[in-house]
Amino acid sequence: MDAVPDQETLAEYRAARDAVGIVDRSDLGVVEVSGRDRAKFLHALLSNDIAALAPGQGCDATLLDIHGKVQVTLVVLALDDRLLLLTPPGLGESTVAALDHYLFAEKVALEDVTGRRALLMLVGPAADDTAKRLAGAAPPDAPWSHVVPSLDGAEARVVRGGGETGGPEVWLALPADARERAWKAAIAAGVRPLGAAALESLRIEAGTPRFGADVDATVLLPEIPFERLVSHTKGCYPGQEVVARHAGQGGHSDRVDEGAARDPSVARSDDEVLLFRTTTAYLRSLTSGKRVRQLLPLMRPGYGPHSRGASSCRPITSSHDL
Repeated sequence: MDAVPDQETLAEYRAARDAVGIVDRSDLGVVEVSGRDRAKFLHALLSNDIAALAPGQGCDATLLDIHGKVQVTLVVLALDDRLLLLTPPGLGESTVAALDHYLFAEKVALEDVTGRRALLMLVGPAADDTAKRLAGAAPPDAPWSHVVPSLDGAEARVVRGGGETGGPEVWLALPADARERAWKAAIAAGVRPLGAAALESLRIEAGTPRFGADVDATVLLPEIPFERLVSHTKGCYPGQEVVARHAGQGGHSDRVDEGAARDPSVARSDDEVLLFRTTTAYLRSLTSGKRVRQLLPLMRPGYGPHSRGASSCRPITSSHDL
């Protein structure tokens, strides 16, 4: 892997860190959950406190299996008459199926509405000011809180991001047919489009695991940074006993103290490294960073004969940390 990003990616990265960039996140899945029992139903299944959400609020959450393994990561947004779930790309339909498996007599309707909404993310210190220019409003500070102004005549939900890039984020959720107008208006306002490489650098630098890359259905929730995904007071849900047991034990370590020195230019995803002299882990997401101009990997634990199950899903900012 090239240890130094190209100039275009660096320029996009600087825009996101110093001004504002924009990313089209319309590839995310969107599921609508309606019916009078919607909050109670999801509260019983997801890892966070859904019952506590009032309209205009939101949270991160996961759906686990009974063993505590992550089936899908979600963003939950509470609207007046329904809940919206944002899923990783391509997982809207399977999320509906997974939730429907638990649906019995509850008054709940599940619908995959992926593609009906455009999702644009503003990233950077000027994200709030840009949202005010485009939509006339910025959201409250709490992650995933949202308001409903009008963007160029189209109803737009303006949402505070969850911090996956490690900086200020504001999402614009609007009808799909308003996407092009909103995008052009943002570019005209001086917002820089961000490519996949720049977004990946921002994400990994922030230590945010991505479903399908750093976490999947083989990974226990406590093996990744999970505090924002969990309520420890909400009561039972599938996998809750596993999460509570790890929390009671202090959780897994997420520090990288020692490792085998490695040339970041030749590191590859799934390379094996040794942590704490005895613990095996594997490089997962890899990218290059502007600040250190070296490899920034996220790692996930391996369970070999000498493994202690340590979680290291965080960026390593020097090849000497490997």
